[in-house]
This record gives sequence, structure tokens and C-alpha cells, in this order.
Amino acid sequence: MSERESMSEPQSLNYIRSVNAALDWALGAHPEVFVFGEDVAIPNGPFGATKGLHAKYGRRVFDTPISESAMVGAALGAAMRGSRPVVEIMYMDFALVAMDQIVNQIAPTRYVSCGRWAAPLVVRTQGGYSPGSCAQHSHMLETFLAHTPGLRVGLPSNAADAYGMLRAAVESDDPVFMIESRMLYPTKATVDLNGPVEDIGGSRQLRSGDDLTIVAWSQMVPKALEAADQLAEDGIGASVIDLRWLSPLDLEPVLEDVIRTGRTIVTHEAVRTGGFGAEIAATITEHCFDSMTAPVARVATADVPMPAAPSLQVEAVPSTAHLVAEARRLMGGA
Repeated sequence: MSERESMSEPQSLNYIRSVNAALDWALGAHPEVFVFGEDVAIPNGPFGATKGLHAKYGRRVFDTPISESAMVGAALGAAMRGSRPVVEIMYMDFALVAMDQIVNQIAPTRYVSCGRWAAPLVVRTQGGYSPGSCAQHSHMLETFLAHTPGLRVGLPSNAADAYGMLRAAVESDDPVFMIESRMLYPTKATVDLNGPVEDIGGSRQLRSGDDLTIVAWSQMVPKALEAADQLAEDGIGASVIDLRWLSPLDLEPVLEDVIRTGRTIVTHEAVRTGGFGAEIAATITEHCFDSMTAPVARVATADVPMPAAPSLQVEAVPSTAHLVAEARRLMGGA
């Protein structure tokens, strides 16, 4: 079998390698794409997402000064002139430095120009905790972004979606914020490198059960699947739905499943208060109240700055055990 033939077959890739493959595809398929950020060129990216791309594509992959506001502003200007820039912000926490550019400049570009201008750009970043990370390197800020009209917000939970959703983001004519999970970077999945480019949006039901519905995204999806496996041993059937995109938000599969099961857990790695789970819980209650046998439950990170000590982190961040315990509580201690 030739190398080209072998590349046409689905491959087992880890999450970060899938991101790298999607960027390689974007640079190869679209001459108007270029990639930039801190240490993405010669150092191959702080987490390896851009490994080998500078060597392959030269000036189209380049390093920038440490100025997230300047990076995002430059991306907007380039996008308005016909390019499709992909910006890497090293840690999601640092996106706060560029929030004026993101919220006040990029998001409303199409609206304030009466459709004369678009902002087809992608901002890639990674968020969440990892052992030893501190309060300034552990945020999940998806609520800030999904709250902003005009932005598309995606959170891949596996290597296949890391590839497919990033390709969709690159081809979108709207600005897209892709939030990866560094805790998922080593995890593997089968990835079809030559599949069709999907559209932005769409949630997926990964498991079906009759007793309760677990709604999750990003790192909480594999934890939800693990919880469903453990609950099945107790005779509790749990559905698991991966939202994938918080903007545009596809809740139809969630509402349909909740009407059937009557019980719901919404889980996310962001802190509980003001988290996006509250928006989902409110929507479920508005549309499914007559079918609900219990209030919507939320399992999220505690409302504390993320401690650096791993022993404290595991207490603050939602786990499979937390999901199992909450599911059993909803089932009346079953």
C-alpha cells in the first residue's frame, strides 16, 4: 500500500495531532490561510499544535510578540481584506487581554458594516485545569464568548472533533473561537482526514438511556461517558449528549431526550455560578417542565480560584464520581 493510499484511510490520532493535521489541511487547501501566535513557528507551538508547519509553509506560519490584543486586532484587519487567519492564544486566560477586540470589534463586524465586511477568522486556544496549573492558567471562559452575538464557539471533546470542527471553523465566514482541552491532548480517536468538511454547529448524542440525560462538552464528555458506564452497572440508563458548539447552540436533541427521561444533569468544567449550564438548565425548564420528574442538576467546578496543588484541584473540578453521585441522588438513591 502506498503512503498516499494509507493516508486516505481513517487513522488513530491523538487530540493535539488532530489539531495539527487540521491546520496542515487548512494551509494546504486555502492559500488565504495563515497561522500566527506566540511560539507557533520555529518552536513548533507551546503544545505542539503547529509542529512542522513553519518548515512546510514558511512565512505563512509565524511568531508574534506577546500581545494578544495586537494579535487579534491584526487578524481582524487581515480577515476584512480577504485572508482567513488562524490565531493561537497560548492559554484561554490570556484571551481576556484581547476581550475588547473580540467583543467590540470582531463579533459585530458584519452587523455594523451592514454586511459589507465579514471576519472569517479563527482564534484557537486551550483552557481548563491541568495538574499544577494555577488560577491564571486554568480558566474556562466559554460563557463570556457564547454570550457575545456574532461569535461562533466550539469545544471539541475528542480527537475526531478536534479535526472536523477546526476545519469547519476555517471555512466559516463568521469569526470562530475554538476552545481545546489540554487535558484531552493525549487522548486518541479514529480520525477521517479526508472526510467532507462539516458545517458549523450541531450536538451529538453519544449514548442513549431511559432514566436520565447528561449534557456535557469539552473535557466533561469523556467523564460523562465513564459515569454512564458505571451507572449502567447499577441498572441506571443514562443518555450522554455532547453539545460540541455553544454558538450556534443545538438543544433539540437535548429537549427531545429530556422529555423522554425526565431527569437532567448539565456538567461543565467552568465554575458553577454564571456558567453556561445555567442557560441550558433554564431552557430545559422552559420547554420540558411538564415532563420533568426532578429539577435540572448542575455539576461544575467550585466557585474558587483554581488551586495549584493537584490534591486540591481534584476536589474543585467535577469528576466521574461527582456525576455518578448526582445521578444517584436524582434517581432517589437508586
